[in-house]
Amino acid sequence: MYPILFHLGTLEVRSYGVMIVLGFVLAVWWAMRVAPRYGIDAEQILDFVLLTALGGIVGARLVYVALDWRDFLSQPVHILYFWEGGLSFHGAVIGGGLAVAFLARRKGIPFLRLADVLAPSVALAYAVGRIGCFLGGCCYGVPTDLPWACSFHDPFNPHIHTPPSHPTQIYASLSNLLIFALLTRMQRPPHPTGKVFWAYLVLYGVYRFVVEFWRIGATSTVLALGLSDAQWVSIGMVLVGAVQWHRAVRLWRERTPVT
Repeated sequence: MYPILFHLGTLEVRSYGVMIVLGFVLAVWWAMRVAPRYGIDAEQILDFVLLTALGGIVGARLVYVALDWRDFLSQPVHILYFWEGGLSFHGAVIGGGLAVAFLARRKGIPFLRLADVLAPSVALAYAVGRIGCFLGGCCYGVPTDLPWACSFHDPFNPHIHTPPSHPTQIYASLSNLLIFALLTRMQRPPHPTGKVFWAYLVLYGVYRFVVEFWRIGATSTVLALGLSDAQWVSIGMVLVGAVQWHRAVRLWRERTPVT
């Protein structure tokens, strides 16, 4: 793995941070491209994306630290070192979603319309960010004898490598590229407001629920009934997303005249 891409003097340029930035740039590019379809000025997207990214990073880090707070007791300053890895995506959804809702209300833009614009961008940024996880050697899966298995640095002893393991970061990246492709097709008009966003919750929840089975015992732990905390949250995402998606489509069909 390549956690450090290169040095600029004494500054370490980490692969995780670089891929996060690259994912952010691509997310902004796509959101600005499709925003006019929804009657939103492309320049406004910069305001939304910047605040969403800030809220997402804060939420992601706070949830991650809350779940692994014992690891930070001896060196609490490391709570701020988010560029080294250690972000909870579910926390990012909460923090970013609150930021979007706040700014959308201030600008008078319906939340779900804005969420439809941003949802594919989130999937794209996530796919790129998971490549950073792969290069950094975090979030890997359990040992396997599959031909594409990879060895990673043991997070508790960087001089020791794990047995050949599932590269779940790559599974995540490929899954979210597929989610991005599906959502971009849904963005083609006409479609009910909220359909893209609710579909994202369902698709992400399904992906995460499945991939977690390869992480439990390696970089994820069981919370209850054989499922991890991420899987329980994913179940909630799928249920909420599916119900709201069905409701949005049904109401739209009722209001759309048959020709």
